[in-house]
Amino acid sequence: MSTHSTETKAPVLEYARELAEDPRYQFVVSWNEPENEDPSNPLNWSFKRKWANILIISVISFLVPLVSSMLAPAVQIVAEEFNTTSTTFPTFVVSIFVLGFATGPLILAPLSEVYGRLPVYHATNVLFVAFIILCAVSKNASMLLAVRFLSGFVGVATIAIGPGTIADLMPPEKRGRAVSIWAVGTILGPMTGPIIGGYVTEVVEWRWMFWIISIVMGVITIAAAIILRETYPPVLLERKAAKIRTTTGNNKYGSKLATGVSFNQLFKRSIMRPTKMLICCPMVTILCTYVAILYGTLYLLFTTYSFVFEEIYSFSTFATGLVFLPGGIGTLMGLFYIGKFSDRNLKQRAARRKIVTPEDRLPLIITLPGALTFPIGLFIYGWTANFHVHWIVPQIGTAITGFGSILIFTGIQTYLIDAFEGHAASAIGANAVLRGLAGALIPLGGLQLYRNLGWGWGNTLLAFLALGFAPVPLIFGRYGARIRKYRFFNVTF
Repeated sequence: MSTHSTETKAPVLEYARELAEDPRYQFVVSWNEPENEDPSNPLNWSFKRKWANILIISVISFLVPLVSSMLAPAVQIVAEEFNTTSTTFPTFVVSIFVLGFATGPLILAPLSEVYGRLPVYHATNVLFVAFIILCAVSKNASMLLAVRFLSGFVGVATIAIGPGTIADLMPPEKRGRAVSIWAVGTILGPMTGPIIGGYVTEVVEWRWMFWIISIVMGVITIAAAIILRETYPPVLLERKAAKIRTTTGNNKYGSKLATGVSFNQLFKRSIMRPTKMLICCPMVTILCTYVAILYGTLYLLFTTYSFVFEEIYSFSTFATGLVFLPGGIGTLMGLFYIGKFSDRNLKQRAARRKIVTPEDRLPLIITLPGALTFPIGLFIYGWTANFHVHWIVPQIGTAITGFGSILIFTGIQTYLIDAFEGHAASAIGANAVLRGLAGALIPLGGLQLYRNLGWGWGNTLLAFLALGFAPVPLIFGRYGARIRKYRFFNVTF
């Protein structure tokens, strides 16, 4: 049996201490003994039930980023239809969706730790469908920009909370594969979106891409309402305690995971937690900055592919959409790679009865290839496009970049989940905030960057930036246990 890092249990221990000091409760409600057999504990759910929940969340986490980028091949057509000559509109109409990604987690992740995962999922799914429909009926550029932002704001729920749900369902030694399956949607979605968008725009018109996705997402929303169940332990145990209080008429029963604070205090603490993690925890700040730079670079590529392949290789709108496919293939290859090696490392340590720590999520076999292949792919893509080498060669570069991105994203996300197991949603929410800001703002200067430096030197600059952060996951894999202890201002989460 594996032994978990004591730090991951800190929030639970803090809750238990606060509850013990709370005069309102005399009896602590926990899972039925033995805890590893209680069917109400999500960790003990059946294989099918767990994976039904994870797959629904993964599908939504694929569709939402797909919507973020599917407009990319049609941005020039949209600009002409709305009679706008703004030089920033073609990139901003794509990236403003990701700006919603940056703000949504600040509210949605904490809400999931107050009310539970399920209410947040259901509410945001319905709102997401509504905003997609509004995108389809937009009358002008301002309306399209506004509803695109709102779509990103509510759509980010599964991206901000999904890893928390996985942490609720899976023990650490089985978590890597589940997170990698979930994470691939967040990367494959933006790469698949332009393929669909380019085809629909070529065959019908750009508005139809939103109508199609709204129908698909509507079906998934109904499936989610049927399949998804609450997984957040504090909420489940509080429900159990409330039921006992009602049945017995004794108000002295309280959940062992109750915080012992008022609702208003709990809400404020939860709302502030992602921001406190970003500002006061160097580990979160550094890792999230690295992820943000890679994510912003990817979205810069997504918003400029159409210019590269239309100007240099004279691709049609539909063909331009297809150039995202190799990046998706590279991402899938990275998924299989990390799915094989992430959990294996933990299982081997557990088999040797060694303590399993979050740092075991960042072995060299994952971090080194990921940190190096991302910039290598950028070098290949930039310079081969610059010298008009056959289009297949820059496409190979994008595939290599896609491979590296999924290794880094998944490795760091599983590391954050294991390091902050009690507050996984907030940790990933903090990650999503910086990532969303970078994904929204970095692409705004993308065209100007390439116009000034060219495709070769422009991508070289991005590659060197990624290369500068390459040692980060390697350092945390070795010294992360020490770094995790540092807090500015001695804050607690």
